[in-house]
Order: sequence, then structure tokens, then C-alpha cells
Amino acid sequence: MNHYLAITSKGLENLLADELKALGVDEPKVVQAGVKFKAPEDVLYRCCLWSRIASRFVLVLSEFDVRDDMDLYLGATAINWPSYFDSDKKIVVDFNGTNREIRNSQYGALKVKDAIVDRFTKADLERPSISKESPDLRVHMRLSGEKGILGIDLVGSGLHQRGYRTEAGKAPLRETLAAALVMRSTWDASKPLLDPMCGSGTLLIEAAMIAAEIAPGVKRDYWCFEALKGFDAEAWNVIKAEARVKSRRSGKKVTVHFYGYDRDIRVIKTARDNARRAGVEDLITFDTGDAAKLEKPENFDSGVVLCNPPYGERLGSHPGLIALYSEFGARLKSQFGGCTASVYSASDELLSCLRMRADKQYKLNNGALPCIQKNYQISEKAAGQSDDKQQAEQQVAPDFANRLKKNIAKIKKWAKKEGLECFRVYDADLPEYNVAIDFYKSQIVIQEYAAPKTIAEEKARRRLMNIVRATIQVTGADANDVILKVRERQKGSSQYQKLGEGSRYMEVKEYDVNLLVNLHDYLDTGLFLDHKVTRRNLSRMAAGKDFLNLFAYTGSATVHAAQGGAKSTLTVDMSKTYLEWAQKNMKLNGHVGNQHQFLQADCLQWLQQANDEYDLIFIDPPTFSNSKRMAQTFDVQRDHIMLMENLKRMLRKDGQIVFSNNKRNFKMDFDGLEKLGLRAENISSKTLPLDFARNKQIHNCWIITHHSED
Repeated sequence: MNHYLAITSKGLENLLADELKALGVDEPKVVQAGVKFKAPEDVLYRCCLWSRIASRFVLVLSEFDVRDDMDLYLGATAINWPSYFDSDKKIVVDFNGTNREIRNSQYGALKVKDAIVDRFTKADLERPSISKESPDLRVHMRLSGEKGILGIDLVGSGLHQRGYRTEAGKAPLRETLAAALVMRSTWDASKPLLDPMCGSGTLLIEAAMIAAEIAPGVKRDYWCFEALKGFDAEAWNVIKAEARVKSRRSGKKVTVHFYGYDRDIRVIKTARDNARRAGVEDLITFDTGDAAKLEKPENFDSGVVLCNPPYGERLGSHPGLIALYSEFGARLKSQFGGCTASVYSASDELLSCLRMRADKQYKLNNGALPCIQKNYQISEKAAGQSDDKQQAEQQVAPDFANRLKKNIAKIKKWAKKEGLECFRVYDADLPEYNVAIDFYKSQIVIQEYAAPKTIAEEKARRRLMNIVRATIQVTGADANDVILKVRERQKGSSQYQKLGEGSRYMEVKEYDVNLLVNLHDYLDTGLFLDHKVTRRNLSRMAAGKDFLNLFAYTGSATVHAAQGGAKSTLTVDMSKTYLEWAQKNMKLNGHVGNQHQFLQADCLQWLQQANDEYDLIFIDPPTFSNSKRMAQTFDVQRDHIMLMENLKRMLRKDGQIVFSNNKRNFKMDFDGLEKLGLRAENISSKTLPLDFARNKQIHNCWIITHHSED
């Protein structure tokens, strides 16, 4: 009997060993990502044809130490390759792994290929040709540290390629992984199976093939072991014939049914086509459906719900997924009492939104992505509860939800009266729920402040999940209208950090002006909501005046000044992106022409050389900045007198400077101002809108003027 290695994904070794035992293998030995075993030819053929979770089978020819390339060459040369295949066979070498000396898999494959070819030429035989595109045989070399396993791949293309799937969804599961998930889901051929997010139908098709006893390899046209000298064609033909007869006979006896739903009608069509090619189309009902509105089919008692829901790669894509998992969990508990659910996901946090306790769980990667499969037994008691009782039990973060509901009722009424479409409804009111929540029309932006280091990361993430879920519950918002941003308390220009490529603008109203915001592509949205009263004041102050806006960001203050009748405006910012945004804001409100200028410049440098005079100046500098594009660092506490020294030169006799900043506990240097001949009036309390009234230190604001001459 020959030695073989069955290869599978990490985490499936024991499952594969059990499968091989059922196929006639005695004493399989589990190794990392595989199973070693000895078997006669007919058992090996049966394993290749019938294994649902092995990715390939390898005839092991040698195991040897590999310290360097010479060891590799000698170990490969020691094998009598001509005794296994003829020189007319086209081969390719698949090399997996590296060590300290062999750091490149292509180089390792080259050394093995050289050894094989040299063994043929030394025996006065023609050398086999190399073909990466259409080889007759694949030589398999696995290197782990200084241990090497060398053999011949008996399969060819991976065993996950069953032949029924010509198209797949956006994130398809490999067929071998899908079969493993089915096997671990508690499902067996006596139970109905439902996938509420079925995509191209792989999970259901694999299960239906198990129920119908269809060999997963029955549609493959070619196997590499057919090119070996020891190939027993007669035994192979018998095994294939048995498989064909078995599937025809068993398919008629399947009494359980399979159900697949998806919101995308296009992938439902793909799933139907895949099922037809697999020969199980009569066993599966595919239809469009929403997992959040899932209902239990008739005759589904003790059935199994199995699915692989979507999971976002970054947290900001999660609000819709949080809602999906939450609503899906609620439907499972209300509709599927007495059934089992098995859910496979890359996000344990999202699985927690199901609000169900798992009976078993298995860690199993999807490719390189760590994932987990959790099995849940759904009690009959949960399904019998009234909707009101279920809703009470499912209430998330009740303290936070109650505070949010109260805030919204108060602030929305005020905002409507003021003519505001953007406002804040929550700003870390409760310490354990450390977020800011802003409304932009029907859109909701949740910005998370960085959790203290004393709070475990997992706890902070779960708390954030609860915040999103509770916000959706309280507001009734569509989950797609909720935007989540992880926000740290940052300094300087880092507050303008870009999140991703794109330009998704939305028009909103603030008092009597229209402004563009971008809720997706930047950490900030283009509108600092705490300054709305300050901007309205600028509008009231600007009539007939020359207006200067420094550190202008997206120019919202300039728009208000122009709307209030400013004679001219100059908008200065270092960012080309924000200046273009400012121009769009001005154009949106009809303020175009040479009287409105925009300048891209380092404000600190520009101030030192500018000589024009202005009646009204608005300056809202960063608290601190060390931008590489700035010639010097800036600290608003340290440098505000320097700013005022330059601004005094530009301020007309009766002019006013509106100076604002966000530094907590900022202290105005009144003595320094006195020496400059300036005076300051603190108007911070007058510029706090109702939605920021709790946070007295969100910003401070001053009116600075020349000393009046008595």
C-alpha cells in the first residue's frame, strides 16, 4: 500500500479523518492542514471521488530534511521518477513553503524540476516537458522549516472545483468549505435546510448532493493519477460506475427539501443554474427574500437554518450589517423555535448582534480570513413570546436609548424652528456610551471617540455595536442611512483626515444658506456644527464689509458672510480640496464674481506679508498643527498673540475680528492684547447652540477690536 497525504484547510483535519474512515481508510493520522494515511489503489480512488472536504490528494514519495537547496536537489534526485511516469508526460512543480535558506518558492520549484529532469537524462531517457497551463501531472513539494514532503498530486485542479459552478456571488465560499460547514451545522439528510442569504447557492447545493449521494468529483473530466504507470483503469471504472448508479437511485429517495433566499434576483438565477448543473435542482426552492423578514416554511419542524452572512472589512461599513444581524436574530427567535441555526462569519461582534447563545462554535478560516461558525439551538419558548415581550427582551442599551429618545424630541423641535437640517442629538452624555450622534437630514452620523486604554478593545467594540443598534431602533432609520466613524481626539490638521476615495456630496440647509456636506469620504463632514450660531452672527455683521476667512476649511463662514451682504470676501486655506469645496458652497448660493476670491496658502506665512485691510475677519485656527506643508508648528495658546499682531495690521479702525478655537481651558492673553492696542470680549456662551449646550468647552469665541480712543 502506498502512503498518501490528503490536504485540507486548517481546522478541518479531524473532520477529514472521519470522512476518510467512512470511505475505507484504516488509521488515518491527522497532521497540520491534512491527514496522512495508507491505502490500496481502489480505496484511494474512492477517496478522491467522494471526499467533500479534501482539497487534493498527494502520493507521498519521500520525506526528508531540507536545510538548503542542495538537500532539496539531492532529496528530489533520490526518487526514481521514471518508475512513476513516462517522459512523454507534461509536468509542473507546485512548491509550498520556505525556510531560512530557500526563501523563494519559485526557486524551490526550479530545483525540484531540475532534479526530476536530471533523473530522466541520467537514465538515458528523454526529459519530460514542463507545462504550467495543461500539465498531465503535478509534482507536489511541501516545505515546513527543515522538513520536506515530496510527491505527486493525484487530483490536478483543486477538488473544490466540482464543475457545477460557472458563476458565483461577490464573496463565494469554496465548495469544500461549504461542505464542511454543512457537516458541522447539525444538519443531516433527515432534516430540511434553509439558507436565507444563499448567494449562488453553494451551501444548499453541497447539502443536497450529500442527501442525494452524488459524488462531488463525478463531473471531473481528468485526474492526474490516470497518467501514472500504476494506474488501475479497471478498478477506477468500477468505482465511477458505482457512483453514477448510486446518485441516480438515491436522488429519487430524498424526502427532505432545501430552501434558498436572497435579495438579489440575479444571484438567485445563478443559484438555480448551479443547482441544475449539479443535478439537484428538483430538491431546492430558490426565491427572492429578505433575511430580516424571514418566515418559517411549512413542514420545517426541527429544520436547520445555515448561512454565511456578509461581513464588512472595516468598521465603518457595519451599521447596515449590525441591523441585518440584529433583525435576522430576532426572526430566528420568533419564527424558528425548535430548529437549529448555524451562522458562519468573520465578525464575532456581528454574531453577538444575533442575541443568541451558541451551543458549539468552530474556528475555520475562509482563505486567509479568520472566521467562526456558531451553532444555536432555538427554544420553542422564544417562538411563543408575544411581539411586545420579545421587543422588551431585545431592547439594547436601554439607558442610552432613553437618553437619545429624550434628546431627539427636544432638539428636533428646536432645529425645525431655527431652519436647521444638521444638528447634534447626543455627545457622550453617558460616559459608557462615548459617541457623538449628528443628524444630516435623514442621515445619521455616529462618531466614536477613542475609548480609554482601561477599556478592553472587544468591550469597546461591542458597546459601539449596541449604540448603533439602539440608534436604529430609536430613530427608525434605515440602516443604510447610518454612517459610523471611529474618531480619536486629534490635534491639528489630522482632524481633516481622509477616510477613502470618493466625492459623495449632499446639500443641506443651515438657516438661510445651503451647504454641501460629505458624510462618507472624510472623518469630518465639511461642516462644524458647533459653529452654526457663530456663522449666523457673521452673516448679521457682514453687510457692506470686506470679509476675510482664515483657516477657512470648506468656506461655510464665507457663505454666511456673503449671504449677509459682504462687499467682498477672501477665503484662505492650505488645502486645495477644501478651497474647491468652498467655491462649490459659494456657487450653490449664487455668490460668484471677482469680489469673491479664494487663496491656497499657509495662513501663518501669508499673514506675515499680507497688507490688505478688512472690516470683518473670521479666524478659527487648529488647536495645534505640525503639518509638513506649514513652515512652522502652531499652538493656539502659545501663538495667538502672534496671530493678533499680524491681524491688527490688517484690521480697519472700526473693524472686528471673530476669533474662535477649540482648545479646552484656553486663556486669552489680555496683557499681550493690551500691548498691541487691542481688546477682547468673550462671547463663547452666546455662540453655543442648543444642541451643544451641555458641552460648554466645545469651543471658545471672542470679538477682538482696536482700543477705542477716549
